[in-house]
Amino acid sequence: MTRNPVEKSATPVEKATLAKKTPVTLLGLGAMGTALARAWLAAGHPLTVWNRTPARAAALAAEGATVADSAAEAVAANTLVVVCLLDAASVDEALAGADLAGRDLVDLTTGTPAQARARAEWARERGARHLDGGIMAVPSMIGVPEAGGYVFYSGSRELFERHRETLGVPVGTTYVGEDPGFAALHDVALLSAMYGMFAGAAHAFALIRKEDIDPASLAPLLADWLVAMAPSVHLTADQLRNGDDTEGADSSLAMQVAGIPTFLTTAEQQGVSPELLSPYFTLMRRSLAESGGGEGGTGMIDLLVR
Repeated sequence: MTRNPVEKSATPVEKATLAKKTPVTLLGLGAMGTALARAWLAAGHPLTVWNRTPARAAALAAEGATVADSAAEAVAANTLVVVCLLDAASVDEALAGADLAGRDLVDLTTGTPAQARARAEWARERGARHLDGGIMAVPSMIGVPEAGGYVFYSGSRELFERHRETLGVPVGTTYVGEDPGFAALHDVALLSAMYGMFAGAAHAFALIRKEDIDPASLAPLLADWLVAMAPSVHLTADQLRNGDDTEGADSSLAMQVAGIPTFLTTAEQQGVSPELLSPYFTLMRRSLAESGGGEGGTGMIDLLVR
């Protein structure tokens, strides 16, 4: 194990300060892992790191991290073990030879709800406590509170509360429930909505691509419109909760379906493929047909669930 070079020269006061900070082990030094590591180091947390490619740890060693020669050695160093690897298979491989008994395992590796639930059981069988995390941030947002990033956490609330302060050092924390799969589910739900927004924006820019319209002039109009429409998610949530999709509806589904030909014809005339919008339009038409001509606004969600 490569020792922390800062630790050797620390003054008694500095050592006392470090002793009050929860030590952290971090497995995985990709872009996100490195950003997390630097945030904990900057806050004075003793940090042990491991990465499959040792060269990536060199810079962090110079900044004060202790570099372990193996994942098992890194796990043995501290109770709190944070994993930020490529996928579930990478986690299996990294922890194959580690003794997890008594460890608090926080898995920030992107995965599915089912994988998170399986990992929680896997950890329990090995004597470890487990939290799953879904990171709602990019590396540049880590360590920058005003950037607005955060991590969803799910699993043991007691474990989350125990490490809330330490986990909140790099980025904000949002606890979403005892079910280990809920963090991953929230993560994918929000990212799915994001990709839907990206799809709509891509179609919008494609429509003006061949025209004498500066994309930079459309961008602020598009951003403001999306911001104005964003609160509609609250209305949808209320309609789903109350079972009444007419509540607060300003634009009926029937009226929206009637406007579909305009969108498709405009796309055709502009030489733009409708492939990003067509699936949603198809769902709108199905929902209207099944609702017998009613509002049917939330019916599309139920059609997706079937």
